[in-house]
Parts: sequence; C-alpha cells; structure tokens
Amino acid sequence: MRDYQKYATIVALFAAVLYLALVVAALGLISLATNQEVIPETDAGPLVGPSMAGAAVILVFVMLLILGVGTPAARERVAVGWAFLTGLGAYLIFILVGATLYAIGTGELVQLLIFAAAQLPSPFAWATGILALIVTLAYSWILAARVGEHGRPLWPWERRGE
Repeated sequence: MRDYQKYATIVALFAAVLYLALVVAALGLISLATNQEVIPETDAGPLVGPSMAGAAVILVFVMLLILGVGTPAARERVAVGWAFLTGLGAYLIFILVGATLYAIGTGELVQLLIFAAAQLPSPFAWATGILALIVTLAYSWILAARVGEHGRPLWPWERRGE
C-alpha cells in the first residue's frame, strides 16, 4: 500500500468515527427538539436503532475507502456526485436495515413496508443521509487538498531551502 493510500485509509477511518458521532448527536438533538422517538414503535427492541446507525456508518466507511483508495492521488477531486450517492445510500440503508430488523422481530412481512413508509419522511433518516453527504464532501476535499504534497507535513524549521 502506497503512502497516499495509507493516508486515505486513515482519514477515512477518522471520517467514519466523526460521522458516527455526528449521527448520534443529531438523532439525540432532533429527538429532544421535536419530542419524538427515533423509532416510535415500542415493540422494536433496543437493537434496531443502533443497528440502523451502525449500518449507515459501515456504508459511509466503505464508500470513503472506495473513493480514497480507488482514486489515484493525481486525479483526486472534490467528489460532489459521490457524496450525493453516499448520502442517498446512508439514508436508504438506515431505513432498510431498520425495516428488516423490525419485520424479523415482529414476524410479519407487512411490517417491513409499514416501518419503511414511516421512516421515509422522518427527520432522523434525513439527518443520517445529509450528514453522510457532508462528511463525504469534507473527506474528498481533504484528499484533494493533499494532491501534489509528498511526505508528512513539516514545520517551518524542518524545511530545507525555503
């Protein structure tokens, strides 16, 4: 693995952790501000919500890795389209994982559609997708800003000949 790919992988890991923190904070603040539960179904169980957020975080991490490691350093740009796809994917996987787990828990397939329909306009699902878009944009911007730079950042007194 080349230095640029190592750098992209480490930054993707930090971006995924940032995304997790932002999702947890956003869902909590939205819940507090709107006086709504993230999952209004009381029989959903305690693992549906964290599984939904975890699936979104895993998707965002994989998308960041594909973007960062798969793109050569010389061709790195701010990836607006990729960020939009990542946000849409996080939004959809947040809903689909929750609907699937809820349907499995209740044992009724129709609950999958009911849960998904209830989550589509949810501000929690929207926040998950919008935050994924923002984190992916920031990640691609950080990688694009490093194009042409070699090695680690140096302090002014470490630079020779400047």
